[in-house]
Amino acid sequence: MCADSLLPSSGRRVFVALGDSFTEGVGDRDERLPNGVRGWADRVAEKLAKAEPGWRYANLAIRSKRLRQIIGEQLEPALAMRPTLVTLYAGGNDILDLGTDMAALMEDYEKLVASLAGTGATLVLFTGFDVKVSALLEPLKKRNTVYNQGVREIAAKYGAVLVDYWCLDAFHDRRMWDSDRLHMSKAGHKYLAGQVLDQLGVPHKIKPKEWDPPARPSLREWERRQRRWVNDWVLPLFGRKIRGITLGDALSPRWPEPVTVPRKGGLKKIVGEQPAQARPT
Repeated sequence: MCADSLLPSSGRRVFVALGDSFTEGVGDRDERLPNGVRGWADRVAEKLAKAEPGWRYANLAIRSKRLRQIIGEQLEPALAMRPTLVTLYAGGNDILDLGTDMAALMEDYEKLVASLAGTGATLVLFTGFDVKVSALLEPLKKRNTVYNQGVREIAAKYGAVLVDYWCLDAFHDRRMWDSDRLHMSKAGHKYLAGQVLDQLGVPHKIKPKEWDPPARPSLREWERRQRRWVNDWVLPLFGRKIRGITLGDALSPRWPEPVTVPRKGGLKKIVGEQPAQARPT
């Protein structure tokens, strides 16, 4: 590790990632890996192993999970792993739910952070980004502001590392987002991995994507994109809400137990070495 790294230079090295789709890796597709995604947390784990061998990694995050579910399903397993590095993003799905009590949400969030901080592990927290999805969601901006301010205060109170996602201007480019406009694209996940590694003082060679300025779509093209987005993402989302189901209901954590990350070949090497019937799905 670098001289100014916030991580242990010797002894146990266990990285545990908690949260929802943001941390699971949705938007960064890779059918060779569990749940068909990779994500920034996998990329961080691989860079940690390259910088210092011996890192073990677990990712308990599952898409669509609310804060109460993350507390109920992920906290105890994470504590049992005796982590030395923990990342947490939780609450984003709650913000999108009608009737969410923000004061109660932030109270529960702080209790979760306090439990994780009590392990003595380096703890990384994230603010939420102001995703410009639709004017219909603009009323939620106030909730996002309350959430972000609360996360900043809690991070300072518990000595956590803060990745202030809200302030990352690179994400104003729509190409950093997947086609659903809510999850990062592969380029977005790679960029965020670099930001996390920078905050931790871990060397890496991840560079921001260099794009030409985006072409301004014609009115017809803009309308076509809007219709496709509504049909492919918005209507199915409301349909699931009406039925009371989520995309994460049938999924398991991608890396439910800590795996030793190879310095060469990364996590794909682990999957490739497993018998087909033993591979996570």
